[in-house]
Amino acid sequence: MDAPTTASAGSGAEGDSGAWSWFSPSPAKSPERPAETPEERDPEPPPAAPDDGPAGVRADETHGAAPPPRRAVPPAAGPAPESALEASLRTPHSDATGASGDALLIRRTMTEIEPVAEQVTSYFYALLFVRYPELRQLFPVSMDEQRDRLFKALLTAAQRVDDDASLTEFLAHLGRGHRKYGTQPAHYPAVGECLLGTLSRYATLSWDDQTEGAWIRAYTRISQIMIDAAAEDEVTSPAWWDAEVVAHELRTSDIAIVTVRPDQPYPFLAGQYTSVETPWWPRVWRHYSFAAAPRSDGLLSFHVKAVPAGWVSGALVHRARPGDVIRLGPPTGSMTVDHTTDNGLLCLGGGTGIAPIKALVEDVAEHGRRRPMEVFYGARSDHDLYDIDTMLRLEHAHPWLSVRPVISSGPSSGALNSFSGQLPDAVREYGPYGEYDAYVSGPPGLIRSGVDALVGVGVPSDRIRHDALEELVAAGE
Repeated sequence: MDAPTTASAGSGAEGDSGAWSWFSPSPAKSPERPAETPEERDPEPPPAAPDDGPAGVRADETHGAAPPPRRAVPPAAGPAPESALEASLRTPHSDATGASGDALLIRRTMTEIEPVAEQVTSYFYALLFVRYPELRQLFPVSMDEQRDRLFKALLTAAQRVDDDASLTEFLAHLGRGHRKYGTQPAHYPAVGECLLGTLSRYATLSWDDQTEGAWIRAYTRISQIMIDAAAEDEVTSPAWWDAEVVAHELRTSDIAIVTVRPDQPYPFLAGQYTSVETPWWPRVWRHYSFAAAPRSDGLLSFHVKAVPAGWVSGALVHRARPGDVIRLGPPTGSMTVDHTTDNGLLCLGGGTGIAPIKALVEDVAEHGRRRPMEVFYGARSDHDLYDIDTMLRLEHAHPWLSVRPVISSGPSSGALNSFSGQLPDAVREYGPYGEYDAYVSGPPGLIRSGVDALVGVGVPSDRIRHDALEELVAAGE
């Protein structure tokens, strides 16, 4: 979820009508409950011309005379037996894992709405934009990707409701990141109201006063963590940084190295990444890793590959030029080096995933400790090893560093230690690496297969670091 999500402040409340005051600026805008008659339901969003209204919300999902489908609740008694889903949602279950009652109720709701996730999220946005049209400007023009990200983030938060540390870390990151969209605490009640209104409309089998109360308490907690994290971050950091492009080097027909100068100091660690917005696609952000360790001149570099239909990547590769100004979100990511140990470092970088690996090499070199470091640099062909010369120069300068090019298609590179095949196969060929800390960077598929290979060559799973898969999948670039 990389556009404004939602939250609310205050303490939890029970699932009675008074609890809606936590979310609603006025009682008149509280979502209706499932027990109401069709005449008392929320009004449907009005029809709109093709180029009007919230982009990405399909007319057949939210507009027109027919409301979203409501599954009928089976009668309490009757000859027709309940389905397995209905029975599971209506029957309380004991929980062997020790989950709280609220967690069980929330998960029952998620189980019910998951099969219709697209309709649920589309309706949520339509309801939000109709009731609060002023919030539309906070979101990107195209909502297709945003629908998926919202549901995934909601599901993630619901799954972590009993894990305080994990939930706080996840939501604090979101709260800090949402500052760049202009999200304010006053926006959160509106979203909470529309979120619960949407859930009550679609989760007709599992929704009752207890479930409503559980969601109110969870949402209140979620929102407060996000609001507090944003407020704390505001004391020390801007919502975003403007950064001028000072260099643009096209390495291949679709890969560029873009160097920018932020308008104010930008603190980060090697191995982290940030979100980038271009002036050509406002409110559309994509994640890119820093391609160098922090520099004394304050410049930042990114390796960008233009992908089909990639709005941001295409603009950065083919349109950006020195003098253009882009925006940067705050740095994030935990794929950083632990300088308190002498463990060896094993790094897998596929495609432009070599960028943060290069930053890690520079970081280790600057700390002056001779730790063995092996880098596997994967690409489809020699031509795609766009930064191999830089990596080989680093290898020549540092005897503790070994760089192994890996070519998946065609003959291997002529460089020493080159390997022909898949990156995970190369790791297995040269393993084991039981005494190493491992880092993986690249497409989601590479990260999944790379982690499996690393575990197979003896690297403990708690010593394997990589970018968040949900961020990579959501960015799509």
